[in-house]
Amino acid sequence: MKKVHLLILQAFIKPFLVTFCIVMFVLLMLFLFKYIDDLIGKGFEWYVILELIGYQCAVQLSMALPLSMLLSSIMTFGNLGESYELVAIKAAGVSLRKAMTPLFVLVGLFSISSFLFSDYILPIVNLKMGSLLYDVRQKQADFLIKPGVFNNTIPGYAIRAKSKSEDGKTLYDLTIYNHQSGNASSNVMIAKEGFIYNSRDQKYMIIKLIDGVRYEDARAKNAKRYDPRQQFTRFYFKETEQKFDMEAFNFKRTDESLFKSHHQMMNLRQLKLKTDSNKMEIDSMHNSLVSEYIHYIYYNTPYYRPADIEVAQVDFNGNILTYTSEETKRNIINNAIGQVQQITDINMNKLSDFKILKDKDVRYKIEYHRKFTLAVSCLLLFAIGAPLGAIIRKGGLGAPVVMAIIFFLIYHIIATVAEKSARDGGIDPFWGMWMAIVVLSPLAAFLTYKSTTDSALFDVDQYKIKALSFLNWIKERFLSLKQRF
Repeated sequence: MKKVHLLILQAFIKPFLVTFCIVMFVLLMLFLFKYIDDLIGKGFEWYVILELIGYQCAVQLSMALPLSMLLSSIMTFGNLGESYELVAIKAAGVSLRKAMTPLFVLVGLFSISSFLFSDYILPIVNLKMGSLLYDVRQKQADFLIKPGVFNNTIPGYAIRAKSKSEDGKTLYDLTIYNHQSGNASSNVMIAKEGFIYNSRDQKYMIIKLIDGVRYEDARAKNAKRYDPRQQFTRFYFKETEQKFDMEAFNFKRTDESLFKSHHQMMNLRQLKLKTDSNKMEIDSMHNSLVSEYIHYIYYNTPYYRPADIEVAQVDFNGNILTYTSEETKRNIINNAIGQVQQITDINMNKLSDFKILKDKDVRYKIEYHRKFTLAVSCLLLFAIGAPLGAIIRKGGLGAPVVMAIIFFLIYHIIATVAEKSARDGGIDPFWGMWMAIVVLSPLAAFLTYKSTTDSALFDVDQYKIKALSFLNWIKERFLSLKQRF
């Protein structure tokens, strides 16, 4: 038994590591393609990019681990079935369930580790990842002059050069527009040549302008077009310098404490506390709304004296002809409409706050259940992949990859649709997060039963034989009916 267990463990670990690295690489490429515009051309240091990729690897673990578990289990038992090693194991008197026992223990350890990771480590990773990604996206691109194109990356300036040198330090036929906010004058500088260099403290970029002219239009802010107060000045210069503040191009880190209130940055204990406090706020707002409704209904209802109400007149058939005067009816209706309008105003004022609280409550519950679904999904997809590989008996990267992608897409689509429905309030957050596991668990039990009974579930030849026998039976029945009539 120990040799059999060791054989199966060795056959599983190697495909698992390979598939895990492949899946992680694909997910990282998707992440880089998504944020490529926020990373390119901003002059980040290599360790910033490496830190961002490291955080993303940890974040993508929730998708990479179940998928690699499914794919590796199909490949492992597909290889064992294709090489008839499963047949030899069963011939030795070892059932498939007993042979899979060490793998169940290993996958259970993976599941427990993934739960602890999602509860203790993943919130910290999400916090650092979210703050770093926010800072990366906020940073402006490096200052770069393209020939013949205006550059507006420096706030308040538009710079254009007709051409530049190969090293990019010398600009020719340079035009600089100064349209900073709060500047009453409008400045334009034109120079035949300009040299770019940074100040000693690297806080400013300086362009040394050679042989140019500066035009300054200092008209009053609200002056008319031909106002005589308009002042137009022109300066010629042989050499001057223009200084630009480069603070907007520096990479700044935001305080991580600003992101701690997000639901993805919390562990189970924090989510439980937030859910309870949020529930108390919802109950408090509900009670205040009810009390205000009661106040408007019971205390703002107008009181009518008996003199305002006429005595009812009854005809011979017992029908009431008149009960109140028309003026009293109109007053009652107008007051009722006013109360409804007041209640509607109260409801509209507090509805947005109530909706925000309900949305927070749903997100806290979804994130709470997500901590558990990651661990259970590893067990579920392994329970699907292992018997599926034993049934199809195909190894390599052909049929196992196709089957793994199909079943993972089914799981992912169900989980995504159910989670979206839970976020929108269509279903309870519990069912939104556990729907895929509940739906696919019977499938895992069915495949396990078929694999233990050596069922040829995916054998095409068996289906062809059954289809031919069914057609022959129909043909015989048709001939017998034809002979009879």
